[in-house]
Amino acid sequence: MAVKTYPGADYVRRGRRATYEPDYGRRGLLWVHGAFEPATGEAALTFSARRDSASHIALLEHVVTTFPSDRLLLIEDNLSTHKSRDTQAALLAWPEVRLQFIPAYAAWLNLIEPWWKLLKALALKGRRFETVAELEAAFRDALAYWTAHRHPFAWRKQPQHQPPPVRAERLTSMTR
Repeated sequence: MAVKTYPGADYVRRGRRATYEPDYGRRGLLWVHGAFEPATGEAALTFSARRDSASHIALLEHVVTTFPSDRLLLIEDNLSTHKSRDTQAALLAWPEVRLQFIPAYAAWLNLIEPWWKLLKALALKGRRFETVAELEAAFRDALAYWTAHRHPFAWRKQPQHQPPPVRAERLTSMTR
């Protein structure tokens, strides 16, 4: 996330394009890494100056301590830091952690994506940040608010209508 101005609802006027004072230039960057448990609504965040394997390993460490369990299944996208050698080596220390990667170009399967949208709205909408510390504090406040009001997260994406599967005997009759 960039330290800059994020437009909110007060910038939208009916019948007109959304306008607000332009904010040229960034005043810093912050990478926000998160984990989310859809069944309970529990969430955890870590922050870093870079998006690299070390920051992902820090998130995994935080997840293991925040969500203690005999077995953890983590669903991740195909970002290179999720599959790096450093990450694979770190996972050897946590035999209870198993990774499942969603198919490429299928972000809609990942339940953390709609949750990120909510969290970003809570933290950023209509605010101006001058420092990275302010931005991090906004995300911590948004997470605290979410934690106080958490609920199981429902997956609202409806599967598309798909034709019935083709049976093997029908397939062979079609190829003759």
